[in-house]
Amino acid sequence: MKKFKNLIFYITTIGFFSFAIYWIVNFGSKLELGKKINLPVSKNSQWVEFQNTLLHNLEHPLAILLAQILTIILVARFFGWFFKKIGQPTVIGEILAGILLGPSLVGLYFPEFSHALFPKESLGNLQFLSQIGLILFMFVIGMELDIKVLKNKANDAVVISHASIIIPFAMGMALAYFVYDSFAPEGTQFISFALFMGIAMSITAFPVLARIIQERGMHKTKLGTVIITCAAADDITAWCILAIVIAIVKAGSFVSALYTIALAAAYVIFMLKLVRPFLKRIGDINADKSHLNKPIVAIFFITLIFSSWATEVIGIHALFGAFMTGAIMPENTKFRDIFIEKVEDIALVLLLPLFFVFTGLRTEIGLLNDIYLWKVTGVIILVAVAGKFIGSALAARFVGQNWKDSLIIGALMNTRGLMELVVLNIGYDLGILTPEIFAMMVIMALVTTFMTGPALDFIEWAFRKIKTDSSDNNEELSKYRILISFGNTERGKSLLKLANSFVKKLNTNAEITTMHLAQTNEIHQFNIKDYENEIMTPIIEESRQLKQKITPLFKASIDINADIFEEANKGEYDLLLVGIGQSIYEGSFLGKVLGFTTRIMSPERIKNKLTGKEKLFDNSHFDDRTREILAGSKVPVGIFIEKNLNNITNVIIPFISESDIQLVNYFQKLINNAEALITLVDINGFIKSNEQLNERLRLIEEYVPNHLQVLSEWEIEKKLITNYDLMLVSLESWESLVVEDEEWLNNAPSTLILKP
Repeated sequence: MKKFKNLIFYITTIGFFSFAIYWIVNFGSKLELGKKINLPVSKNSQWVEFQNTLLHNLEHPLAILLAQILTIILVARFFGWFFKKIGQPTVIGEILAGILLGPSLVGLYFPEFSHALFPKESLGNLQFLSQIGLILFMFVIGMELDIKVLKNKANDAVVISHASIIIPFAMGMALAYFVYDSFAPEGTQFISFALFMGIAMSITAFPVLARIIQERGMHKTKLGTVIITCAAADDITAWCILAIVIAIVKAGSFVSALYTIALAAAYVIFMLKLVRPFLKRIGDINADKSHLNKPIVAIFFITLIFSSWATEVIGIHALFGAFMTGAIMPENTKFRDIFIEKVEDIALVLLLPLFFVFTGLRTEIGLLNDIYLWKVTGVIILVAVAGKFIGSALAARFVGQNWKDSLIIGALMNTRGLMELVVLNIGYDLGILTPEIFAMMVIMALVTTFMTGPALDFIEWAFRKIKTDSSDNNEELSKYRILISFGNTERGKSLLKLANSFVKKLNTNAEITTMHLAQTNEIHQFNIKDYENEIMTPIIEESRQLKQKITPLFKASIDINADIFEEANKGEYDLLLVGIGQSIYEGSFLGKVLGFTTRIMSPERIKNKLTGKEKLFDNSHFDDRTREILAGSKVPVGIFIEKNLNNITNVIIPFISESDIQLVNYFQKLINNAEALITLVDINGFIKSNEQLNERLRLIEEYVPNHLQVLSEWEIEKKLITNYDLMLVSLESWESLVVEDEEWLNNAPSTLILKP
């Protein structure tokens, strides 16, 4: 009755007030008598009028801006993903996406589309939005700097850092002397042009460098700490120098700029002595809160905006103010992490790509239409690499680093990335750089960033150590090695418990490595140690309870799946254990019950199918992550599906085909190390008909009696499978069960799917 009551009320209310509206409009139209009402008169049909209105809406500034943002994000994300897959920093793909959307490609070959999407009058809106993105980004960069590291490791790092600035700075100014006549804008003073060429040559991209160090697992090494400290010192010093350079350029001379520099110094003192203690006090009061309330967040954002406004008014650019605000944020890592999460996504995903494209719209590669201009570009790249790479490497060697580490420091300090584009755009906005020299410098930024990865690989190859102790090698090879890759601590503990059951009694002849890979964009340099401790401490505690020695391995990754099987392959492990991803039951009856649906094929799967790693018409019932690991791993893989695993005492194994024979080695280890009771289910009489397998089972039973039984399919009630602790099954048999026998899946306990 309640249902009809609500319906009657709804119809009555809507009907009554609709009639009232009609009555008001009808009587109100009579008030128009005697008034001159001008109605638009159109000779076009209603359809033509609709088309004209739609076209007008498409050309509205807001519609154009939204279309620009949509296009930019899609293209930038695609290129970023592609370059990440080939082992390059995402930022290279995003920068390249911006250049391709500009006059260098789209504007050159599709001028009408380019004009429609990026009309000249709309670029102002795009620029302001990109500047907001840069301000937020520099705020994050300031927060990611660990000032404590600078205090503790400042000696050698400052020498290397400042040498890596002054050497390329001087070389950049020397280069400016030779290109000033040909490429400096009309009316630009030599000192302004030379100073900008110098600072452009001496910049290092701290965020890209930090990500590369994390991805290569160097952050825990002494060398990694030195490099991070060098980059941090470089960043702070370079931005201070840039602020002075901007002040000189705007003032016109060094003497005139002294007023600006004095004002900037007063600003820095004010931020350090007054604002920083105030923010620290707020941070200490709210340090224990998992979520900050809006007034607290507002205080910090007001500080950011005020600081950026102040430095813009002073004449040293708003970005310096944003960087300064980030650097003086409370040192509490949890507090900073909360703020980075609030800012980073909107800055990096939405607004920063706008800056790349705005830079791309300014970069006209087509202007370099002469062999001479490309020679000049080559010289610029050569000077940039010589100044930064060689300068940093020589300084590192001078303070006592060996040649290998010195060259690694040089290669990483030569990374320029996004920070270079920021400097170049400031120079372009100030009218110091012409479009030609701007394009050359953008190419230099791309090349020096792109070469970092290959340069590091080459240095590692050139200085590789060849193991000569064959006895040690033989001892190492005799060990049974298991690599566990886990995403969260609970799954990691379960996988460790499972691995321990295979090697419990092997003592020194077993080696278990517990690996956690963290997505690069989800962790930050300043709190990476805390994050590692949070993840690894429960795993280490679990290993102590199991009395199992482990080797913890933690590293940042731009491609977790690829790094998992790459680590497994190069480490010569005997077994890789991973937890299952979602959609394991996709396509089965249980999958329909649980609500899993087929997902769009990922780009990685498309690549695997085209390269032959996956069959073209393969209907695997695994998620994309698991498929990729199975396709890339050259060692046996165990895929673990946990259902409240406590002990591994009773193990059930369905035997369906010849592929299941490989399971004998695994359940034999469970018998020997965990004293597990094994039940083999002879489906279709496979065991009974295989004499060789029967002989192996007889020997196992003879050696360890009362631990092995063979049952035919009709002797076991499938509903009672849940009483077992673990089910072992080969990959081929699992696929068969998914398609043909849903009852096995419905009642299965924790399951380990093994691929040889």
